[in-house]
Amino acid sequence: MVKKRIEIMDTTLRDGEQTSGVSFSASEKLTIAKLLLEELKVDRIEIASARVSEGEFQAVKSITNWAKGAGFIDAVEVLTFVDNGVSLDWMLEAGAKVQNLLTKGSLNHLTHQLKKTSNQHFKEISEVIALANKKGIATNIYLEDWSNGMRNSKDYVFEFLGFLSTQPVKRIMLPDTLGVLTPAESYAFVLEIKTKYPHLHFDFHAHNDYDLGVSNAMEALKAGADGLHLTINGMGERAGNAPMASTIAVINDFMPMIEVRVNEKVLYIVSKLVENFSGVMIPANKPVIGANVFTQTAGIHADGDNKKNLYFSDLLPERFGRTRKYALGKSSGKANIQKNLQELGLQLNDEDLKKVTQRIIELGDKKEVVTKEDLPYIISDVLDRTYDEKVKVESYVLTHSKGLRPSTTVSITILSKTYEENAQGDGQYDAFMNAIRSIFKKKNLVLPDLIDYAVRIPPGSHSDALCETIITWKSPEKEFKTRGLDSDQTVSAIKATEKMLNIIIN
Repeated sequence: MVKKRIEIMDTTLRDGEQTSGVSFSASEKLTIAKLLLEELKVDRIEIASARVSEGEFQAVKSITNWAKGAGFIDAVEVLTFVDNGVSLDWMLEAGAKVQNLLTKGSLNHLTHQLKKTSNQHFKEISEVIALANKKGIATNIYLEDWSNGMRNSKDYVFEFLGFLSTQPVKRIMLPDTLGVLTPAESYAFVLEIKTKYPHLHFDFHAHNDYDLGVSNAMEALKAGADGLHLTINGMGERAGNAPMASTIAVINDFMPMIEVRVNEKVLYIVSKLVENFSGVMIPANKPVIGANVFTQTAGIHADGDNKKNLYFSDLLPERFGRTRKYALGKSSGKANIQKNLQELGLQLNDEDLKKVTQRIIELGDKKEVVTKEDLPYIISDVLDRTYDEKVKVESYVLTHSKGLRPSTTVSITILSKTYEENAQGDGQYDAFMNAIRSIFKKKNLVLPDLIDYAVRIPPGSHSDALCETIITWKSPEKEFKTRGLDSDQTVSAIKATEKMLNIIIN
């Protein structure tokens, strides 16, 4: 089977930057451009609209300066307008060599926006193309609103294509400007055009307003489209453009007759960089690049993966520079936990594994996010309970108000008898300890001295991470440590203290 080589044009830096609230700096644009062409290996990039701003001009200039030296200048494109050559002069000064000329692809746009006839529009376009040729600039043509043009004014579209077939243009670009096409229409419209003009190069440009961007791109390729326009993370106006990662995965897995040169291995890296630069977060369930898409949550799935990879598909995370993960929470089974323990190089016997599993389920019921990095702390917390529970902190109220000393009211059961006390302190935990000390004093019991207090969270965690507090105590007889685990730092210290109270009562 002879494969058809398809061009992939990335328009993250132009169309993707139309995402609400997004504006890349010149240095960010240059970094992204380098990654797209050198690492991701897309065929072309559209980096800006001409005449937008001084900042845009400087960004284009920095990219073209780099592209000339790196051999990519013919792969760098700029959106231009039918404006008597003003856009072309802007391009020349910025160092760009390829224009994507925006024209009207529907009679509705031509009549109501430009208020011109087709002959007038075509004449102006031909003049811009001739001027571009004279200045050494190659021309691609956008047919804006082409999808509605095919629906409502097909005669005009084919009149336009007939005119363009006589012009020295490299590519004709067919945008679904408003993201309104169905997959069936995408196939039918592109097929009709390619059948009439088989020797012309047509790019398909999908938007995602109905979440059909990838499907429409797929159908356009089946119908004979020669190139696709995509964006990183599906960025773009309104619901965005067809996303790069999903579309490339679909082509590679389901379209054996199509060949692209995009490097799957760096899709995730580029996606995360664009996420950081744009400030637009990737949804956790975003296919291929989302945080959760290669994470098994149900214990039965982890068990199946242990038994001949029963829940694997061709969409393997390693293709995209990622790894499979096994979530820890209320749906976790022993298999999930064992998978995570293997990654950490830890082993537990069946009894201890059962205890740890139960603790993770409890944390999941409280909506705690449990990570692989939390496991050593959970294990330490669970397996540290080697005592009979003779002391239990039943409840407490911690208050901390500006201008007032922190205070605590605590209820505690000691050998089946409940005591309540209130105290103040220099902090919430100090107030808690003062209340406990007061209760123990009434029972003629002395608390050990607190000689060290350490708090740690797993590496790379966020503000909602599980927190482990390790307290070192010293009594006349011995020095010992207790640990507490909770997402709240003060509560984790209280849990560590509760363990200490059980040790000294024993």
